[in-house]
Amino acid sequence: MTHVLERQQIVHASLDTVFEFFKDPYNLQEITPPWMHFQILEATDREVREGTRISYTLRWQIFPMRWESRITEYRENDMFADEMLRGPYKRWYHTHRFREIKDGVEMRDRVEYVLPFGPLGQIAHAVMVRRQLRGIFDYRAEKIEEIFTKGRQPVER
Repeated sequence: MTHVLERQQIVHASLDTVFEFFKDPYNLQEITPPWMHFQILEATDREVREGTRISYTLRWQIFPMRWESRITEYRENDMFADEMLRGPYKRWYHTHRFREIKDGVEMRDRVEYVLPFGPLGQIAHAVMVRRQLRGIFDYRAEKIEEIFTKGRQPVER
């Protein structure tokens, strides 16, 4: 069974500034909750583009995990999508869309994901996975707000 998580957020900054932040794969560390112990191990490109591969580690509960994703779609200042090649899900496809609006940028995330383990995966989704994913994206929205709205500039690398 495919599950979908969708989020929308308005960012009060220019499209160029917002997209520039998101195309740096290392900025993902900055918007990921600290309790996930997220660390990028390697990115094949300094800026994401179609074909970029990103490898990282994280922790789910007490279990360390490795995750590898590939950018499968990319359009400058418009969108990009990453697909999990290796990780805890049977399938993970995350589309990031950016659209300039009067007050800044409308960002839309859509994650399509499938859990492993059939019926056990569905139970895990109902009991905790859905709630945890929402919590991760809630944290992410707060950090993005802090970075772009409250005057703090993204970390330069």
